[in-house]
Amino acid sequence: MYKLNAIDGGVCAATGFFADGIHIGLKKEGAYDLAFIYSSSLCSVASVFTTNKMTAAPIRHFQTRGDFEGNFVLINAKNANAMTGRAGIDDIDEVLSAVQAKFPQVQNPVMSSTGVIGVRLPKTKIIEGALTFDLSKREGIKASEAIMTTDTFAKRIAYEVVLEDGQSFRIGAMAKGAGMINPAMATMLCFITTDANVDKETMQGILDECVHTTFNAASVDGDTSTNDTVLVMANKQSGAFHKEAFKEALESIMLFLAKEMVRDGEGATKLVTYKVTGAINDKEAEIAAKALSNSLLVKTALFGQDPNWGRIASTIGASGIMCDEAFLSIWFDDVCVYKKGELLFDEKLEPFAAAVMQKSAFTIHCDIGFQDGEFTAYGCDLGHEYVKINADYRT
Repeated sequence: MYKLNAIDGGVCAATGFFADGIHIGLKKEGAYDLAFIYSSSLCSVASVFTTNKMTAAPIRHFQTRGDFEGNFVLINAKNANAMTGRAGIDDIDEVLSAVQAKFPQVQNPVMSSTGVIGVRLPKTKIIEGALTFDLSKREGIKASEAIMTTDTFAKRIAYEVVLEDGQSFRIGAMAKGAGMINPAMATMLCFITTDANVDKETMQGILDECVHTTFNAASVDGDTSTNDTVLVMANKQSGAFHKEAFKEALESIMLFLAKEMVRDGEGATKLVTYKVTGAINDKEAEIAAKALSNSLLVKTALFGQDPNWGRIASTIGASGIMCDEAFLSIWFDDVCVYKKGELLFDEKLEPFAAAVMQKSAFTIHCDIGFQDGEFTAYGCDLGHEYVKINADYRT
């Protein structure tokens, strides 16, 4: 009925979208640190933000707008503009006013920031840099690099959706995130662009559904940031839309980016999928899966490549869900180490379980053994490098 084809371009893949990243001196050694996304026509905008009560100024600024259409996003790295009070919002107004004065085609611009909390924006640098933008640039790679903080690689993806009648639309995205990742949501920023002919209400509903099983199922360190943002911008220029296809493409994009953020977790060496089945309902499965992805004891065992399945069982029991050792089963990939009260883990089995733990990506599957509730979460290990990065992050 439709096809999803991976394409290049990131946030510039959809018709009518432009982006670039430049260096203005916020990062060292010439690294890109200021980016924009621009659409040649107005966009409907869907959004999801952090649940942290200490919401950063860019989010509060956005939320004062109410329902609106816009065509420009400005993103800076190295400064979160969080815990800056009313002055932080005024700084955004000043920056965006300067952008609009230079570029009259920009309408209802928004700003997004990532970096250190508790420091005012370097307005002069940002304004001077933004005024050098060329809004005709399609430099999605540079834009995705400019929004990085402790990320070790840029994260971007795009699909073309080809419908049965030959019509097509495109969705592209870029994201950043490697630490303070425990979405609802995370120190993550994600910007998604599409030329699909979708209205805001429909797009918002689909986004809310997709967030639950993608970004909100990912955790690096159990901390939720002040700046977490997902924005979806639709300029409708393709004239095409198919709800089921749009949802599948959007969910695939968001899941890919969520996994990439976990894989790039600060100091991480492993991407681990926690699949919980057999819970009394989906909510209890979610509680258990997220408990596993956040557990420091589990994370350190992963880092040490130790198949310590007892930590898995203990974490499930401590999560508060309905469970019983007589019904629980645990697998590392296809190696079953514990099955409904039977101890399978012995000297013969341990090397096989240990071999799984040495992989860069694997699945820990826990069957609670009661009913059909299930949920999948994504996490990583925790080692020395994470401590090093975050011990001197501000300096």
